[in-house]
Amino acid sequence: VVAILPDSSAGTLSSKPRGSFSVSQALNGAEGPHRNHQPFPGSTAHDAVLVLDPSPGENFGHPVVLFYVDVNVTKKRCSHLDGIYLDECLTLALKGQCQNQLKRRHAGPERLLGLGNGHSRLAGGAPRSGNRLVERTAGGLCEVHFLPMVVGVGDSNRTQRLRCVHAEFARCPQPLLMGSASMPMSSCELNKNTRRCHQQPLATHLSCRLYQTCDHAVLISGWQQQITFQHHVQNLQRFYRMLQNNGFHKDHIKTFFASSGQLPEGSYSATEKEVIRNHVSYVCRKQHCADTLVLYLNSPTRNDGTMLLWDANLNGIADLKERYSVNELLADLAGCKATRVLLFVDQSYSGVLSKRLRGSQKHPNAGFLNVTLAGAPCNVTPPLTDGELRREYQGCQNLPTALWH
Repeated sequence: VVAILPDSSAGTLSSKPRGSFSVSQALNGAEGPHRNHQPFPGSTAHDAVLVLDPSPGENFGHPVVLFYVDVNVTKKRCSHLDGIYLDECLTLALKGQCQNQLKRRHAGPERLLGLGNGHSRLAGGAPRSGNRLVERTAGGLCEVHFLPMVVGVGDSNRTQRLRCVHAEFARCPQPLLMGSASMPMSSCELNKNTRRCHQQPLATHLSCRLYQTCDHAVLISGWQQQITFQHHVQNLQRFYRMLQNNGFHKDHIKTFFASSGQLPEGSYSATEKEVIRNHVSYVCRKQHCADTLVLYLNSPTRNDGTMLLWDANLNGIADLKERYSVNELLADLAGCKATRVLLFVDQSYSGVLSKRLRGSQKHPNAGFLNVTLAGAPCNVTPPLTDGELRREYQGCQNLPTALWH
């Protein structure tokens, strides 16, 4: 098998900092001086892949430890590969072409696995002492932050073979139920008249009405079935209900999730970045369209803050159309004409976006104090009644004609 990552160049992984071939080479069909026309040539193939997730309750990306497992490797050969020998040879996989690939770090995988202090065991292996891997880097930009797509050599369908194993450490998460919606978009494009490929179009221009300002929301979640779980669906549903409880009309809450068919009617697939960006931009640019604009972000995230949208072609690699970068999001929100813009960043590396917003002069309506989600003042005497909140702040308010002209 080979392992493919979504967040590095062409899915590149390396099991050794010197003298090894990368997955990108395998995907291109190159192996040293010879050319192999199999989809995944043998240079990067291994007998198995082992992934240990030290933070199973956290959203991806977060650091995971990924090993290649090879049988019929001698102890001497395994040591030469900087591996851990336990009848099989385990070699640490790191992202290739990363900036600190050759930097040394003292906190290696052995410390993560408890192998650095005296004699200890790994996965039932024999007692052993420290290993040269402790000198290897396992951190920073070289860390693996996602579960890889593990594909058998020669499998042109790219069937995911990585499976979660329930251990005492943590339960396996509840997987996302997928039907025909998992069909690659490329196949749908060849059969646009088929019912299962039908997608509800997003009529963004209907979101803003004359002489009216409304509260709007955009919810984004999901990358791939392997790291998108039922609790992500529940996150979206709970946030959706919270918005409705605060007066947001269902027509003004746009949910982008997975491919299609995983959520109730009214949601949209997260396969078209331009649709998402155009909608956010339109609501922001249209004068008097949005009073409050809420963005709820719950996608897997690279360490530079880039959100991963749904893997439309199911190749395991986050292509350009499947990534929503911090720069792109900030450009879509720059100079937004909404009265206030609220971002709920329920994902990893939220500090990147937060820092950029704090230092920006193009996003002045993100700072607010003492107002509710719909913009009502918090400290008025006497307090506003529920009827006054709904009429004057929540949902939509009519604007005088003079204001428009």
